[in-house]
Formats: sequence, C-alpha cells, structure tokens
Amino acid sequence: VQLAESGGGLVQAGDSLRLSCVASGPLFSALAIGWFRQAPGKDREFVAAVSGNGDNTYEQASMKGRFTISRDGASKIVYLQIDGLRPDDTAVYYCAARETYYRNQVYLTADDYDIWGQGTQVTVSS
Repeated sequence: VQLAESGGGLVQAGDSLRLSCVASGPLFSALAIGWFRQAPGKDREFVAAVSGNGDNTYEQASMKGRFTISRDGASKIVYLQIDGLRPDDTAVYYCAARETYYRNQVYLTADDYDIWGQGTQVTVSS
C-alpha cells in the first residue's frame, strides 16, 4: 500500500481546502486512515480519522466544525475538508494508514499507523 496526498497550497485566512489521500493497492476497506499535521518546530498532531468501512469518523475536538474527514471507497480516496482556514493551520498534512481486521475501528495516535504519505504543505496567510 502506498499513500499520496494532494490539495495543499498557499491560501488566505478564511479560505477552504480539500486535501486528498489516494491509496494504492487492494483491500482499501481494510485500511483505517488518519490525517495528521506537523507545523514547523512542533510535534506531529492528530487531526482526524476514518474507519475502514467508513462508518466511523473522529475529528480532534479542537478541530470539530472546521475539519471533516470522509472516504470514497470506489476511488480509494480519503478527503480532509478544511474550512475557515487560519494562519495556525499552517503545516504539512500527512495521511496515514493501517491494515485492520476491525473495519469500524478508528485509530487516533501516530503510533497506530505504519504507512505514511509524503505530506502536502498547507500555508495560510493572514
């Protein structure tokens, strides 16, 4: 399995972005997916997660309302919609995956995942 993120860029405060994470390989439904971000000089931070079957999602509490995760099984893509972008959202955004037997389970920490994409840069100007 390989992951490829896209959709980042330079935007202004208040704008919206939709990040995409495309997964290669079979059994997309066996993959639980998470989004993380890392700002300069800071630790990697959990953003949101979705279960393999797409039935369960979880967004970090401080990000609820602005960050929405979803998945398209047919296209093998997981999206992260970000609305009302703020300068402190500036970071490299990564998607991560893990194969799991538990198709309705979400995973919330970086240590839960063993497959990572290269990241996509999001820069928000004020």
